[in-house]
Amino acid sequence: MKGIILSGGSATRLRPCTKVTSKQLLPVYNRPMVYYPLNTLIRAGIKEILIIVAPERAGDFLNLLGSGKEFNVKFTYEVQDKPRGLADAFLIGEKFINGENTALILGDNIFEDDFSAAIRDFQQGGRIFVKKVSDPERFGVVQCDQQMKPLKIVEKPKEWISDYAITGLYLYDPRVVAAAKSLTPSARGELEITDLHNWYLERGELSVSPVSGEWIDAGTFDSLLKAQILAKEKLQDKLVI
Repeated sequence: MKGIILSGGSATRLRPCTKVTSKQLLPVYNRPMVYYPLNTLIRAGIKEILIIVAPERAGDFLNLLGSGKEFNVKFTYEVQDKPRGLADAFLIGEKFINGENTALILGDNIFEDDFSAAIRDFQQGGRIFVKKVSDPERFGVVQCDQQMKPLKIVEKPKEWISDYAITGLYLYDPRVVAAAKSLTPSARGELEITDLHNWYLERGELSVSPVSGEWIDAGTFDSLLKAQILAKEKLQDKLVI
């Protein structure tokens, strides 16, 4: 299993803080934000990690993280020159993936759970991790049957279909590169991760795993504050870096 951390974008919702640095380099309690998704991957035993960054911030990430030797892993860096959607990560990372299974995690997603077993046991298809939320209209959501078999995925639904939000951690087999290449950009000109999920869902090869602990998408000031509290009160003894 290889790992990808997507840390591009301009983070306009966090201005003015992100006028001078990347969102994923903002402090979350006593570590830069990107350390938390890194911790999720490294804790699960992933040794090769691609970090995708915006061009104007590439040097900052390199200065902070280096080659990965400090963490006993190997980092590779690629630039996403403009936001083209989450699924674009698999086009950028095609050579890095090189026919292996891949875990993609978003650089602003912070999890309490340990995903080591789920990542270690993953073999084929696609897997998404979901969490019940009170505001599903803000997220991509999945409708499941009683056995947690996925039935339907909708991005930011206007009408309620489910309260299971899809979090920013995804596991895919090597076909994900071909699947991403087959996608058509959405109306906003991006390759949508929802379409990638649906590619596997249509083939009956998408599985769903609930997230039991806390999950925060730290892309707003309110969620960033929640992340600070979570990091201080619950994550310190779970960090390996």
